[in-house]
Order: sequence, then C-alpha cells, then structure tokens
Amino acid sequence: MHIPDNYLSPVTCAVMAAAVAPAWILSIKKVKKEMPRAKLPQLGICAALAFLMMMYNVPLPGGTTGHAVGGTLIAILLGPSAACVSVSVALLLQALLFGDGGILSFGANCFNMAFVLPFVGYYVYQFIKERMKSKSGEYVAAAVGSYFGIVVASLCAAIEFGVQPLLFHTAAGQPLYCPYPLSVSIPAMVIPHMLVAGPVELLFTVLILAFVKKVSPDLAERVPEKKTKGIWGLLLALVCATPLGLIASGTAWGEWGTDELAGIAGFTPGGMANGFSFNALLPDYSVSGLPEAVGYILSAVIGAAVLVIVFKLVSDMRKPARQS
Repeated sequence: MHIPDNYLSPVTCAVMAAAVAPAWILSIKKVKKEMPRAKLPQLGICAALAFLMMMYNVPLPGGTTGHAVGGTLIAILLGPSAACVSVSVALLLQALLFGDGGILSFGANCFNMAFVLPFVGYYVYQFIKERMKSKSGEYVAAAVGSYFGIVVASLCAAIEFGVQPLLFHTAAGQPLYCPYPLSVSIPAMVIPHMLVAGPVELLFTVLILAFVKKVSPDLAERVPEKKTKGIWGLLLALVCATPLGLIASGTAWGEWGTDELAGIAGFTPGGMANGFSFNALLPDYSVSGLPEAVGYILSAVIGAAVLVIVFKLVSDMRKPARQS
C-alpha cells in the first residue's frame, strides 16, 4: 500500500498532502495537550511496532504482496491521534531511509495508512466495544475494526491510483502516471486486502493487543508505562523474525519499478519515465554486501531504534508540566 513516486501526478500528491495536513495538525495538538511527557516514549515504541509489522509481506491473490500496518492497534492503545502521529513518522522513515513509499506521495500514503486506517479502525472498534461489554467483546471489536481500517485504506489508495488515467493523460489518451483505471485498481487493491491482508492485520492486532494487556497493562490502560520488558521482548522477537517477510515473492500491486511496469502494462507512462527520483540509503531494506536476510534484520534494527530514539528525544525536550 506504499505508493511510490510517479504513480500519482504532482497535482494529486499536493492535493493529498493538503488533505492530510489538518489531520497532522490536529493530531499533534491533541497529543501535546493530552499525552503526558512521561508517556511520549510510548509513541516511539508503537511507531517501531508499526514499522516492523509493515516489513512482514504476505502473498496476495494475483501474485502480488501486502502487509499489516498496525494503525488500529496503536489507536486502541494510545488513541487515533497518537496513531496518526506515530504511523506518519514511521512512514517518513521508510520513505527517506529505505525507499519504501515515495517522497512526493508521502502525503497520500499518510492519508491512507496514518489517517484513514487508524481513525476508521478505531471508531468501528469503539462502536462494537460499546455494545459488547464482555472481555471477548473488546477483542471482537479490535478484530473487526482493524479489518475495516485496512480495507477502507486500500480502497482510498485504489481510488488515488484509478483516477490518474482519467485526469492525467496525453492528447492521444495515453496515461501519464498510473495506467490502470478504477475498474482495475479497485478490485486489484481491495479484494486481496479483504481476503488476505485484512485477516493478517486482524490477527496481528488481536494477538499483540492480548499480549500487551498481559505484559504491560499500563500501556493498554493509557497511563505512563512502568513494565516495559515484555514490550521490548516483543519488538526484539519481531526484529529477529522479519526475514519471514522475504518469503512472499512478487511486488505489491502498484509498487512496480518502471521496467517491471513496462513489462506488465506494455509501455511506460511518460510522467513516470521522466518523474522524480530519490536514492534511499538502504533501498528495499537491503545492505550492500550482506545476505538479504541479514540486511533485512539490520534494517529492522535501524528503523525500530531510530523511531524509539526520536520520540525519546522529543520527550526529553518537552518541558515538564507545571505543578500547581
């Protein structure tokens, strides 16, 4: 679901960035107002969690791949505004350091995965939880909410892809950017997420939520965390197991390189061939000279560590609240 650069027109990228900007502003204000300084490092832990979950690629129908995001999980633990902030920072790191998702399309990716996904997932979760008061009801709500969150996010990405040939094309009608219309992009994105990626997101959400409630109830209850060993153990386990994400072959739909797309579509759209280019330091989570699995683990360590450190520094720089 990470839209690369040049699949969307610069105009679309600008519109999507403008669309998600209010969500960023309001979410940051809400986090600053409602989240105590001692709790800010939890944003880094949750951002690292989302980053690692997105490294676990799974095969989807049609020979493509997909992944979980964790946005609804973070929204349940810390609130949807906190999820918007933490997932956005994780997506920024992925784009800048690993080339996963575009620079120009960063706003669109955040709109889909850091705004739509956690907010839809959280409010579906809340709706069900309020009507199912039992302990199991919370997990049912988390399952359904996380499923709907990622499916609706995939629909948004599909629409962004699908309007490109309609709005941006040559005088002869040849698409300049993503060449696939809505009639192709929507089923290609939404159906695999309904059948596979959605259940994977659901499974990750329910299992990790249950684990967090057991080993770190402070985090689950949204109070400053005291017990952290279990959370760090979870992150370490996810890091060590990331090579499992390499098992799935194929490229995610809409994330092909220009050469690969030319082989699939039969041509390279002009806007893509002459579009924006950015060279990431560790492209595709690989490290030159190291085996693929080792590079993947090292990338996981670097990414998770950077996210934890960034939010810890933000916490340290924030002035303690005045005591009356």
